Amino acid sequence: MNLPDRGPAQVRIGVAIAVPEPYGSKLQDARARLGDPLAHAIPPHITVIGPTVVDESLLDAVVEHLEKVAAETAPFRVHLRGAGTFRPISPVVFVALAEGIAECEQLETAARSGVLAQELRFNYHPHVTVAHEVTEADLDRAFVEMADFDGVFEVDRLWQYEHGDDGVWRPQRSFRLAGQRTAP
Repeated sequence: MNLPDRGPAQVRIGVAIAVPEPYGSKLQDARARLGDPLAHAIPPHITVIGPTVVDESLLDAVVEHLEKVAAETAPFRVHLRGAGTFRPISPVVFVALAEGIAECEQLETAARSGVLAQELRFNYHPHVTVAHEVTEADLDRAFVEMADFDGVFEVDRLWQYEHGDDGVWRPQRSFRLAGQRTAP
């Protein structure tokens, strides 16, 4: 994982959609079974804003920003289905989104503004990682094993996570999505 350096009086945060039960446990168990060393350090999620270092003095502004983004974003449905990979660019296998891609993209664009404005290393692609930093054989196995994965859930909140000194990402605060749904 590409983690930005953190200095004194700074925190490393991420913003994500948590994958709820029963899918969260299934995906975390799969990640552990596939040998991913970060299986128990990273809860199953769809990244909205990747690892970002902010000054502690800006945390209130981050919270205010995410509250505004969430208030303007309507709840939406995500359908996780099948496996995908970023190989050969990046050694990652993931569960793909069959529904909810556009909503995740809009949420990411809104969140990656203001106090959280930043350049991306790669184009945003919503997904749930199930294998990273494992052997090529384990990446192949992950792709095959996750090909039949299927799960649907409602996204009704956004989470701010913090990366602890022990390397574990922990949820710190949730932001309820409260925007109005538009007619299809």
